[in-house]
Amino acid sequence: MQKFIAGLAKRAGKELMRYYCKDYSLIRLRGRSKEITTKYDKMIDEMLISAISRRFPDHNILTEESGFMDRGSEFTWVVDSLDGSSNYAVGNPFFSISIALLHLDDPIFGVAYAPFLRELFLAEEGGGCTINGRAAEVTDISRLKDCYLVACEGGEKRASRISRINAALLLRARDVRKLGSGSLECAWVACGRAEAYVTEQIDPWDVAAGVLFVKEAGGRVTDFKGREWVPRRSDLVFSNGRIHDQLLRLVSKL
Repeated sequence: MQKFIAGLAKRAGKELMRYYCKDYSLIRLRGRSKEITTKYDKMIDEMLISAISRRFPDHNILTEESGFMDRGSEFTWVVDSLDGSSNYAVGNPFFSISIALLHLDDPIFGVAYAPFLRELFLAEEGGGCTINGRAAEVTDISRLKDCYLVACEGGEKRASRISRINAALLLRARDVRKLGSGSLECAWVACGRAEAYVTEQIDPWDVAAGVLFVKEAGGRVTDFKGREWVPRRSDLVFSNGRIHDQLLRLVSKL
């Protein structure tokens, strides 16, 4: 399974790189997070659905571009064909392909591939998380004031709420950054490039693989109330575990 999903993500990444920074019609695209879709999102989406359906014709598939294909299975593939569409459109290298396989509501395999960066994040339930084959681990930093955080507004539209959350984080952390690709922001927590990722109203295809990355790397994932992740739009905190409760105290009422 690892070979299959890694190969699938790399195939998709190779195809995206064929057009990256070559289609100048994309450079004019401007929008807030989740408002940009390119023709390449749909092209890769169709490619991935076809490949998964050939190999696992009875499995459900949920993708950002095509919605939910209910085939009555306990297994569901959750796919974001181009996570970071606006980045891709303007030549920003922080974009990825994200694929997860869920058994019921639990991710059991996950992959994110950033083709420009040539970084492959791969996780299996109970088998750990790797980056380009090397074990990924969260950091052991326990004081919020020493932490690098990544954050994004996900699907949240209320600028006032986004501002309150970002202000709360900025006032207490070492720094707060935004990559523009949810799967990579999760992966950065998993491999120790950041201590936490905070996001609002994020869709499951953006983070399904990332949930597994962080858990298998030794971290923790909950919603703002401390409840376990389920595959629906929600406010989420991904952390190294050591600062998780500190973050929940900050965001739980925002």
